[in-house]
Amino acid sequence: MTSSSRPGGGRPAANAPAEGPDPNRWRALWVTLVAGFMILLDVTIVAVALPSMQRNLHASPAQVQWVVSGYALTFALALVLAGRVGDAVGRRRVFLLAMAAFVMCSVAAGAAATVTLLVVARLAQGLAAGCLAPQNSALIQQLFSGEERGRAFGFFGATVGLSAAVGPITGGLILALATGPQGWRWIFYVNVPIGAAAVLLGRRLLPRGEPGRRGHLDLPGVLLLGTGVLALMFPLVQADSGGIARLWWLFPLGLVLLAGFAGWERHILIHGGEPLFDPRLITETRGYATGAGVATLYFIGFSGVWLVFALFFQNGLGFTPLQSGLAVTPFAVGSAGAAVVAGRLVERLGRLLTVWGLTAVMAGLGAAALLLCFAPTHIAVWAAAPALLVGGMGSGFVISPNVTMTLRDVPVRMAGAAGGALQTGQRLGGAVGTAVLPGLYYVVLGSTRHDFRAAVAAAIGVALVAIAAALGVAAADWRRDGGAHPARPCPPEVAHSHTHAAQC
Repeated sequence: MTSSSRPGGGRPAANAPAEGPDPNRWRALWVTLVAGFMILLDVTIVAVALPSMQRNLHASPAQVQWVVSGYALTFALALVLAGRVGDAVGRRRVFLLAMAAFVMCSVAAGAAATVTLLVVARLAQGLAAGCLAPQNSALIQQLFSGEERGRAFGFFGATVGLSAAVGPITGGLILALATGPQGWRWIFYVNVPIGAAAVLLGRRLLPRGEPGRRGHLDLPGVLLLGTGVLALMFPLVQADSGGIARLWWLFPLGLVLLAGFAGWERHILIHGGEPLFDPRLITETRGYATGAGVATLYFIGFSGVWLVFALFFQNGLGFTPLQSGLAVTPFAVGSAGAAVVAGRLVERLGRLLTVWGLTAVMAGLGAAALLLCFAPTHIAVWAAAPALLVGGMGSGFVISPNVTMTLRDVPVRMAGAAGGALQTGQRLGGAVGTAVLPGLYYVVLGSTRHDFRAAVAAAIGVALVAIAAALGVAAADWRRDGGAHPARPCPPEVAHSHTHAAQC
């Protein structure tokens, strides 16, 4: 493949450091990680406060559900477009604007006098979060290279895993401290000082590199992708009110729209235009398609299982929201610690690390499901803790190494769009998991005369099927490479260029 045919066309990478690494890169990383942790935490932290919101705002269950699902929906819709815009006009600029918007939307959500105003604020907050998220992975690619990039993505993976796991704990703790009917508002107000600090530090520490070539925005591509993702997501976020059965026809429509998007992007590329998402990332960039598939499948099980655990611990065992969150802390601790270690190992072990991680997740969650189902009630949670720790450690070996390997060969000037598309797959997988697994939990619960143990075991079993599919994809990719561990060296035309530090 010639340099002109590779994604990026062989041109110097946008924002490539010309004279060595940025001296502020590690401090800048922590700014982006704090921001990333906050926006991902808001996916799950709000769920524990829904009952108090519903009572205080006199809302219906369907209305208050939009506080969670609306955020997830607009988050997913913004990712690819925001990543492309960041590539074009500068990631620092988009990061700061999105962070400031997120803070203002948090204030609006906390101050909302009606459920309608709260839902509108959450929709806008999700849009801001979706604009911010792809800048994080793109800035890591821009600021780091070689083994340092693997370490940075290790911290990024720890942030992703920890944010999903500690959301219920954090929400329960805030509600325990902020008592009274208005206490739920602090779920949103807590974002304000953290977000304001991120804006101030981001202005000082994030790189001011020149933006990439602006070109023209692919408006037909934006429309096709946006409507396709919306068609797939909308029935899922409405699952609690019968959305899947009522709106099933949107699934085939969404697939048709996404197929049309893929065809249109190829058309744009053939005619020399600037596509919203370069198809060569899928067809020619080593590891990208595999990594996106692994992420989507894994997040089906990874995201949905937390709601199932919350339902089991709170409704089945009578735990408080805080106790429910603490019960899954071993998974969170294992995931965070292993993700940091994985960042140091990924360059040596490659895809094998993901295979090991997915195997450990299956073993840990499977053992936890069996223990919760068959162990005596008074010791079930304690007995399941070591199994959850093992599963969490496996998860840490999945998320950050997979991000590293998926984005490793992506040209830096496309990093935002590539990261946005990867996270869109994760959001879609998460939406499937959070709709299907709790739905199955309730079906089994109803058919077994409220056998909570059978319900949690069945739901986790389906989550394991999705994780096994991810394991199959990862194992096939590892075997296709002949079981090779090390990361591939840079192509000669890159290794001998001044963009080496940014692209390798």
